[in-house]
Amino acid sequence: MNLAELTKTQSIPTKKGKNFTAIDAGKFADLFQYELQHPLRDKPVYGKLFIKDHLDLNSMQVSLNRLPAGIAVPFTHKHKANEELYIFIGGKGQIQIDGEIIDVQEGSCIRVAPDGDRSWRNNSESDLYYIVIQGREHSLKGDTFDDGIPGEQPVKW
Repeated sequence: MNLAELTKTQSIPTKKGKNFTAIDAGKFADLFQYELQHPLRDKPVYGKLFIKDHLDLNSMQVSLNRLPAGIAVPFTHKHKANEELYIFIGGKGQIQIDGEIIDVQEGSCIRVAPDGDRSWRNNSESDLYYIVIQGREHSLKGDTFDDGIPGEQPVKW
């Protein structure tokens, strides 16, 4: 079962072309409309939307997240092979990695190696918004400028 099947969503507007897939997940403030039934938890998780399957991604997993004020993730976790990048885009909170606590806020970016034992919390009075990008550690074979090539199509604004 894929994550799209574990997530109860209202219809997500999707547009597909030969070389793209685009979705509109809505505003981050409205992420609580999404319900994820994690296979290892009895209660559903609200405010987390995995978008890999919706976008047909094949080299990374991405989640859009809203964590309400005063809420903490009640467990730590690691990964077998994937590193994660946490990009905080609103609010304030803390992330704990291997017992070290780091304050986060809009603009904070935290990379966590697969073996990093992590959890996070919103210890503020407003919602915490963040994006998590997960990819196989050491799999990037070319940097932006090494991998990019000039396009053939004119820009048509």
